[in-house]
Amino acid sequence: MMKQILSNKYFLFTIRIILGGVFVFAAFSKVSDPEGFARAIANYRLLPIFSINIIALVLPWIELCAGVLLIFGISVKENSIILSGLLVVFVIAIVISLARGLNINCGCFGTVAGTKIGIQKIIENIGLFIAGLILIRFDSTFFTFFKQN
Repeated sequence: MMKQILSNKYFLFTIRIILGGVFVFAAFSKVSDPEGFARAIANYRLLPIFSINIIALVLPWIELCAGVLLIFGISVKENSIILSGLLVVFVIAIVISLARGLNINCGCFGTVAGTKIGIQKIIENIGLFIAGLILIRFDSTFFTFFKQN
């Protein structure tokens, strides 16, 4: 019964749109303010200074490309793996920062939302991660713009 629900083409399509949409929205806010996003990354105090600007410039484009491709149903499993991997990194960064007592904005949507890190962000990211795992497991070929072999 659960497998039947999880493999339903409409359910998978909905997950594809939600997961892709979240990352596309997040990417736009980061691309529009790379300096602010770089500051958000630096606030975590996890990465060497020299890498922060590079990550602030590259990461949003990875999110944007993978999110758009996911929405359009192109290489769904591969893009779900990319986004799920990013979500694992984000959860780890938040957990480490919370354990270190940092009270910082997550930077999830650049400087737009200004949401603090916390258990809610961890739960949100785990929920998105589970959505990614479902897409990796069951794929989604319904309403794709390019048919793949």
